[in-house]
Amino acid sequence: MSTVSPDAIRAETISITGHRGDEIEAYRAMPLAEGSRGGIVWIHHMPGYDRQTKEFVRRLAVGGYHAVVPNLYSREAPGASPDDAAAAARAAGGVPDERLVGDVAGAIEHLRTLPGANGKFGVIGHCSGGRHAFLAACSLPLDAAVDCYGAFVVEDPPEGMPKAFKPILDLAPNLSCPLLGLFGNEDQFPSPEAVATLDAELNKLGKPHEFHAYDDAGHAFFAVDRPAYRVEAALDGWRHIDEFFATHLKG
Repeated sequence: MSTVSPDAIRAETISITGHRGDEIEAYRAMPLAEGSRGGIVWIHHMPGYDRQTKEFVRRLAVGGYHAVVPNLYSREAPGASPDDAAAAARAAGGVPDERLVGDVAGAIEHLRTLPGANGKFGVIGHCSGGRHAFLAACSLPLDAAVDCYGAFVVEDPPEGMPKAFKPILDLAPNLSCPLLGLFGNEDQFPSPEAVATLDAELNKLGKPHEFHAYDDAGHAFFAVDRPAYRVEAALDGWRHIDEFFATHLKG
């Protein structure tokens, strides 16, 4: 009798039902071994639904989770390259907050149908995806959320940014789950001051959260193929992500 290796996964492009019933593209990875699984929605960054994001999704599946990333730019640029799709989405003003929440809700409903789903769900994102993870966690009933240097939760965006990016600190009272925040002290968006403001607001509201900020790290310090990559910060960040999801999504 053959047994399935614990790190064996299946990963593929699928279609899910997103906001207002739209069929959108998504990329899903899931362990092949039987077991009780938490589900995680990875919310891609502004550069789009790209190879690096799909690698992150596969990493979560190897860790024992059902994971899916919706292509948030499916409507603006179906079938386009990540760069072209991101440019089209920016030109259209960015992903509307309401649509983002609807697409994440649809991804969670898809995860709920998978074999072994344990009914616990989390979200994670970098950059604009970090803001979107906070937005989703303030708009949907979730069990865990990870914000990796999400900008424009607190501060106004600079000129030239998509109009969809507006501060959402006023949603903090609705935060539905524990929040893990990972930030770089050299980042401008969000700045350490913005992170401190968010921390203070969550403390005031009694919302469970855990923030870690890294010296000599700026924006995109998780991105292994960019000069911004900071190996020590990224490795420590991944350790916190793994522990956080294990605490809140397993079992």
